[in-house]
Amino acid sequence: MATAREMTHDVLRMIEYGHEPAALVLADSEAGRERGRLMAGRAGCRVSDAIGFEGALERLDRQVAADAVLVAISSDHGPELDRLLERLAAAAQAGSYRSIVVTPPELTDIVFARSFHPDVIQLCDPSDLELVAAIAAASVRQPARLNDIGKGRGATRLQQLSEEVSRIASLLASLSQEEALGEAPAADAEEEESELSSSIIRAMIRARRLREQYFPADLFADPAWDMLLDLMAARLDRQRVAVSSLCIAAAVPPTTALRWIKTLTEHGVFVRTADPQDGRRVFIELSDKAAAQLAAYLKAAQRLSPLTI
Repeated sequence: MATAREMTHDVLRMIEYGHEPAALVLADSEAGRERGRLMAGRAGCRVSDAIGFEGALERLDRQVAADAVLVAISSDHGPELDRLLERLAAAAQAGSYRSIVVTPPELTDIVFARSFHPDVIQLCDPSDLELVAAIAAASVRQPARLNDIGKGRGATRLQQLSEEVSRIASLLASLSQEEALGEAPAADAEEEESELSSSIIRAMIRARRLREQYFPADLFADPAWDMLLDLMAARLDRQRVAVSSLCIAAAVPPTTALRWIKTLTEHGVFVRTADPQDGRRVFIELSDKAAAQLAAYLKAAQRLSPLTI
């Protein structure tokens, strides 16, 4: 039988061990599991387990506590993948843990449709640095609470870890003000939008891409504006835009574009709509409010100069 001193020592060891955030790694390849272990360690986490995709749901059921769950997917697993993504979203909604989902570009739409919650971080072919930063942000422990007072703290921590996300938050804070996206009379909005031409907007987009032949692409990176223009042109042409297509229009790495799309949607600039023919995909469009203001801006800018880009 263990002595009181031995029991006390064991308890102290457990407490010390518990200081490190716990990360669970689920991956459908050995390479994904090995990378997950390594990146979680670099993020300051201890890996409670690293298993394959089969049995992932059952493993989540048996997980007593986790600060973050890393899921690395290299191919589409159909309904089983859908159920896993829905489980991650439900856990985020309940405040149980945050998740990071790593996918190749071809799975962007499928994952986005079922993991929109801000505590499910979607990464598309991320670099090691991006992955470590995401795991570190997701594994920061939230203080216990009895209500939703601290609901936005996860986003704040992510802003502190990433200069880019901080820039997104600053931009959207201004867009959310009434002065930036004020109410416009319905008649004026319809008149302004009806006078716009999608061909003019697409010419603006081509002109913006032309700059990359003469200057470094990241010098003028402005994914929010590129996506606004693309969605306005699609709106005028009555076309639907999938998440993967919008990521391409953003002219930045997919992971960066996905963060912008989520944040702009959370702030009411973008709207998600279901694809009636494909339950595993959603479309993105401008909100009526954002479309009215963008139409008014474009018309005013065109009156000043036809070269506005």
